[in-house]
Amino acid sequence: MATRVTGSRDSGHTFGQEEYSLYSSLSEDELIQMAVEQSLSVTSSSSAQPPGSTVPTHPRALARAQAQGNHPAVRALGPQPCPKNRSPVTGAAPSANPPRSAFSRRYDGRPFPVSKPAAEPDPVAIAISKGDEEALKRMIQAGKSLCTPNPDGWIPLHEAVFYNKPGCVKLLLSACENKNVEVVKLLVKFNADVNHRCNRGWTALHEAVVRNDLDIIEALITAGAKIESTNAYGVSPLFVAAQSGQLEALRFLVKRGADVNTQANDNASALYEASKNEHTDVVEFLLSQNADANKGNKDGWLPLHIAAARGNMDLIEMLLPVTSKVRVRRSGISPLHLAAQHNHVDVMEELIEAGYNINALLSPERSRLFEDKRTSVLYFAVYNNNVEATEILLKAGANPNVDLINPLLIAIRHGSIRIIQLLMSYGANINAYIPTHPTSFPATIMFCMKYLSLLKLIMDYGGDAESCFNCEYGNCQHPEQEQRRPDTVIEQKHRKVVQFCEIISTDRIYRWAGPIIDVLLDYVGNVTLCSKLKEHLDSYEEWATIKAKSEPPRPLVHLCRIKIRKLLGHERLKLIELLPLPGRLRNYLEYNYTNEFA
Repeated sequence: MATRVTGSRDSGHTFGQEEYSLYSSLSEDELIQMAVEQSLSVTSSSSAQPPGSTVPTHPRALARAQAQGNHPAVRALGPQPCPKNRSPVTGAAPSANPPRSAFSRRYDGRPFPVSKPAAEPDPVAIAISKGDEEALKRMIQAGKSLCTPNPDGWIPLHEAVFYNKPGCVKLLLSACENKNVEVVKLLVKFNADVNHRCNRGWTALHEAVVRNDLDIIEALITAGAKIESTNAYGVSPLFVAAQSGQLEALRFLVKRGADVNTQANDNASALYEASKNEHTDVVEFLLSQNADANKGNKDGWLPLHIAAARGNMDLIEMLLPVTSKVRVRRSGISPLHLAAQHNHVDVMEELIEAGYNINALLSPERSRLFEDKRTSVLYFAVYNNNVEATEILLKAGANPNVDLINPLLIAIRHGSIRIIQLLMSYGANINAYIPTHPTSFPATIMFCMKYLSLLKLIMDYGGDAESCFNCEYGNCQHPEQEQRRPDTVIEQKHRKVVQFCEIISTDRIYRWAGPIIDVLLDYVGNVTLCSKLKEHLDSYEEWATIKAKSEPPRPLVHLCRIKIRKLLGHERLKLIELLPLPGRLRNYLEYNYTNEFA
């Protein structure tokens, strides 16, 4: 039975044990009388003792006298001062490692040897008693033992609780979390709840798995820890092992019967988490244990999706054979989308070789997550300005004209000549429009108004320049442009078609009105400028020649060139360099001016 401590902790054994067998023949009154006599001798001789000396007393008699404070002999001593947390016998602060005298005295004053030598003070206990957390932290970091009991059976954690030092308790507990097998076994021995949960629902088994400590894991499971216990997020210990890449712990749990297909509350599987964190060895082991590669998370992503997003070829090669293409299609997103989005060209090639559809589209639910409503794999590659990926996709048969916003418009916005050329050579619509923002002329022209070299390139490939001069107001006065409010559903249904003259009159573009009109005139025949365009050309003297150029009749040489280009059509204009045409005629059609056609 444990001894109850009242006021201070007894540093010796309790009454009736062998250390005090010399006094077993004395009566209670004789013991109390002896305690009184020794107490009086301590009081009378204390002034004569040198500092630091020890007055021999017998702890059993004095402790018993203190315990029976209502005895007449003890009351005769009068009240004895005993400061808070000080021993009533020695006046010292209580400790798990009390100093012991080298000798004591018999009841008649004669000394006799003590069997136990004086114990050295424990620096950990001293630091705890002072509340010195920094010193305690340094000793913990230095590897000081925290679970070796002192002669009284106390470990430092007892000391911290006894002295009411919460900071020290927290430090010791955090150290105990760090693979302290002895502490775990001690707690289990005294019936600690192995399935107790923290406020996040974690158990000791979760913590042991994170630290990959097989000894602690085995001790906990042997003591009854639930192998399928889950935290607040539905995460089991096996899930934690897969998530953190602790292969040894994972193997141990599987041997003990843990479910390899465990899923968290968001439906993410252990295999998915291992793939997300690129723990290749864990993924390999889980697959060897028949983990299901076709379990998706709450967003429908499979392990193959996240492996493609991460660009891990080792994972891709392991997951491809065990992933269902039907299940991928149902997810509404292809791994190719993710590989293109994250610029993993090698993964794209591997997936294309494995037979994944190059023209797979995002589901409407996933497309709506993007402001531009993108759907194709090619769009992701062009959006990232990835020339290599764009070329691979186009060569594999990607359709450049399926997105709401044509990838060609994105390439023009980026100013990427090479991607523009690639898209045009594989059939991109040179006169693409944006349905949600209707204009009377192609959006391809609108997107490159500030870049005359790009504008000329678009015109060379067959851009519809004539539509820029078809104004519904003609020479009449144009109405003032209204300040447009943010789009609403009603406005989208009844949106006014914006004309070229309105776009070119905006604050961002009107400074380039003359040069833009000049380039466009090279690709049209006889046209009539509306009053708004004339007003722009009249605003600078240098643009007078451009206005004169627009007035009919246009030169016959120019009109013939326009006619031939129309007859050739867009597709052959893209490949004009490959057509069997005389060099001078090719230069003529490509606006490479010579003296003959000046």
